[in-house]
Order: sequence, then C-alpha cells, then structure tokens
Amino acid sequence: MPKLCINIDHIATIREARKGIEPDPIIGAKLAIEAGIDGITVHLREDRRHINDRDVLLLSSILNPQSSILFTLEMAATEEMLAMAKKIKPGLITLVPEKRQELTTEGGLDVISQQKYLTNYLQNLHTSNLQVSIFINPNKKQIQAAKEIGADYVEIHTGPYAENPCKEELQRVKESITFGRSMGLLTNAGHGLNYENTYQIAQIPGIEQLHIGHSIISKAMLIGIKEAVQEMKEIIIKNSPQAISA
Repeated sequence: MPKLCINIDHIATIREARKGIEPDPIIGAKLAIEAGIDGITVHLREDRRHINDRDVLLLSSILNPQSSILFTLEMAATEEMLAMAKKIKPGLITLVPEKRQELTTEGGLDVISQQKYLTNYLQNLHTSNLQVSIFINPNKKQIQAAKEIGADYVEIHTGPYAENPCKEELQRVKESITFGRSMGLLTNAGHGLNYENTYQIAQIPGIEQLHIGHSIISKAMLIGIKEAVQEMKEIIIKNSPQAISA
C-alpha cells in the first residue's frame, strides 16, 4: 500500500499572507501525525514564499532519523539548498524545478538537459548519506536519465493526469511507474491529486509514496471550520460580561 505523505506548504501560505505566526505548519504536521500520516513533505523555495528555514529546522528536530514519520524536503538543485539538506538531513530529498513566477511546480525536472551537473549534485548528497528522488514527468527517457545520474527514487508527476483524468494519462503514469521499477528505482507519485482522482493512482502496483498537499489542506479548512467556530463562540460566551457576573 502506498504511504501517504502530506505537503504542508499550503498551511504556511496562509500564514505568510499576513506575515504572522498562524496557522503554524508545525502544529499542522503534528496533527497530521496524530491522524496517522506516514510522512511530512515541505518545499523550501528560494524566495521562502511559504515554508521557511525555521519550519524545516523544527521539523528536522521532530522528524529525526529515529522517527517513523518520513520527512521529505523538496528543493531546487542549488548550492544554498545543498547546504540546507546537509544541515537538516531529511529522510528524503526530492529535487524539483523551480521558477519564481510559478504558483506551483509546473512540471518535472529536465534531467537530460543538465545530466552532468545533476550527477555531481547527487554524488554530493549521497556523500552525506542522503536519499534522493527526482520529480519527473511520465517520460521513459527522463526516468532512464534519473537512473543514470544516481537517483534512488523518481516521483512521477501526476499533474497532467489530474488535469485530464483520462485513460491515456493514467496509462502514462502506470507505464512510468513500471518502467522506473524495472530500472531499479523506487517510485513515488504526486501533484494535483485530490479526493476524486487519487483512487486510480493508488491502485497502481509499485508506488512507495503518494505526496499530496493542496487537496487535503483545502478539505481540512472546510470540514474543520465548524469546530473552530464553535470553539471560538464558547470562549466568547464563557468570558462575556454576563457570564462573568453570573
């Protein structure tokens, strides 16, 4: 059965809208762990638009190597992120492409065009005993290149399937998972998965982890709002002048 890893970037996005301290993604991570999550995923971006250094440092102290919860750090293949990865030593590094203007990751990493650079980069990560995954489009040539540069995992980009959940797109994901496994790679999947389209992906044999964030956080905001309103009303009622003077 695939493990479920929740991406908590979207909690931090709400926090950063006000540049305040809430909602705290660390609390969100702890609640997800209480709910039975298998892993916590964060994407530390160059511009720190959501997750920041404080978040990853705290998570690394909570989700240490002795923890049963997998801590995945998504990051661009830069020198700055290399230093951070070596400092916090997450359970898994996932290398992703990154553009400042993008709202979310728009596609898989083009391994073929930067194969020499990435080979050296992965060697550096492996020197620190870090496992590395490549977020990659469902493309056999890119998957083969990921194997050649020394990746431990590939995470198949399910965005095209999520946008157009047809048989053809699902088949591309299936074939990519099968091909990755045949190359000796461990295989994950993620991006754009929600409560309507995940079931078909979860049925594919050989997937180690599903990395899902936006849809879970979105649903949590809606189904959790009733309890939040009731709790705030209770505080107001209990502490109103009428209640205090009674």
